[in-house]
Amino acid sequence: MTVVRWAPSPTGCIHLGNARPALLNWFFARRTGGRYVLRMDDTDLARSTRKFADGIEVDLAWLGVTPDLLVRQSERTALYDAARDKLIAAGRLYPAYETEDELDRKRARARLLGKPPIYDRAALSLTEEDKAKYEAEGRKPHWRFKLDGRPVQFEDLIKGQQTVNTASMSDPVLIRADGSYLYTLPSVVDDVDLGITHVIRGEDHVSNTGTQIEIIEALGGTVPTFAHHNLLTDAAGQGFSKRLGSQSISDFRTEGYEPLAVAIMATLTGTSLPIEPYESLDAIAEKLELSMISHGAARFDPAELDSLNARLLHTMSYEEALPRLSSMGLEGEAIWLLLRENLVRFPDIAEWSKLVTGPIEPVIADEDREFLDLAKAMLPPEPWDETTWSTWTNALKGATGRKGKALFLPLRMALTGRHDGPELKSLLVLLGRKACLDRLP
Repeated sequence: MTVVRWAPSPTGCIHLGNARPALLNWFFARRTGGRYVLRMDDTDLARSTRKFADGIEVDLAWLGVTPDLLVRQSERTALYDAARDKLIAAGRLYPAYETEDELDRKRARARLLGKPPIYDRAALSLTEEDKAKYEAEGRKPHWRFKLDGRPVQFEDLIKGQQTVNTASMSDPVLIRADGSYLYTLPSVVDDVDLGITHVIRGEDHVSNTGTQIEIIEALGGTVPTFAHHNLLTDAAGQGFSKRLGSQSISDFRTEGYEPLAVAIMATLTGTSLPIEPYESLDAIAEKLELSMISHGAARFDPAELDSLNARLLHTMSYEEALPRLSSMGLEGEAIWLLLRENLVRFPDIAEWSKLVTGPIEPVIADEDREFLDLAKAMLPPEPWDETTWSTWTNALKGATGRKGKALFLPLRMALTGRHDGPELKSLLVLLGRKACLDRLP
C-alpha cells in the first residue's frame, strides 16, 4: 500500500508554500488508494507549540484534508534513541567537540586554500584521552553521521534520475550538544517506522536526499521513492516563509476565500493542469499526475486567485450557499441567484444584498432628473416578472428617444447607486414597485 506523509513544523501558521506539499501528498494518496500520515515535526521544543499544531489541523480540515494517522515526533523519542544507539554501535555516528567558532574558522581557512568548506573529520582521530580532556573543559559532544562519500543515485518521480555525491558534503550533525535531535534522524526513523513508501516534498530537499538514503540504509530500512516538486513563490518570485510573515492559510479563510480555490492555486500553479474550477479535491486527484508538475518555478498570482474564487461562487448552488447565507441573516434563492455573479468573495454578498434590502443612496445627475421623473410616472403596475424591465425601458425609449447607456445608466444609478451590478430585469422583480418608486426622484 502507498503511504505518504506531510511533516510540518508547528512553529507558526502554515502558508501556501506549506499547503502545496500537504495537498500534493493527499492527492497522491487518494489517487493510489493509499494512506496519508500527518507528522508533526515538533522536536524544536523552544519554538513548537500545541497551539500552532492545532492550527495546522484546522487549516488542513478547512482545505478538505483528513489524515489517516497523526503522529508527533515529541512522543517518539524512544525510537530515535534506539536508532542513535544502533548507529553508534555500527561506527556510523561519532562525537565531535568543536565549537561553532572553531568550525567557522575551519571553513574560512578551507576557503582561503581554495578547498570546499566541508568538515575535515578531525573528530574521528580523537583518542579517549582527547575526549576526556574536552569533557573536563565542560564541552559536550555533538554527534555526526559518517557518510560513505559516494554518488547516491535515486529515481525522482518528478525530476527523473538524480545523483547526489555525499563526498562533497560535511558529515551531518544529527544530535546537538544538548542531546536534542536535529531534523534529519527523526525524519528518517519515522519514514522507516511508519512504512512511508513515497516522500513528496519541495525541491529544496534534493540535496538532503543522499544523506537520508545513507542513513536509511545504515538502519536497515527500505528506501522510499522520492518526488521533489517545484516551489511556490509569491508574485515577486520570493519564496513563502513563516518568518517573513507570508499570508497564512488562516488569513485566506478569514478573508472569505473558498478553500477549494486556495487548494487549486496552491497545487495546480506550476503544473500542466489548467487553473479553473474543479468540482472537488477528489476531481483534482483523479487528474493530477506527478509528471504534470513543471520543473520551473510556480508563481502565485493573487489576481488569479480572485478570478478563480469568483468563478467558483458564480456557479455555487443555493443549497451549498444557504448555511452561510443564513448565518448572515440572508435567505432566498432568488437573491442568491441574482447576486452570486457579482461576488469575488462570499462575504461580498453582505454589501451587494443592500441593493435589494436597502438602504442605498441613489445617484442622480441633474441632467437626468426630467428623464427619471418621466420614468417614475411610466413605471408599470404590478404584478411584475422579468419582462417588466424591457416593457418599461422600451416605453421610455419611445417617449424620450434615449437608448443604450443614456437610457439604462441613469436608471441603474437611481435604483442601485452603482455603475455596475446584477441584471436589472431580475433586480426589478425583487425590489417591487414600491421600492422602485421610493428610489426614483
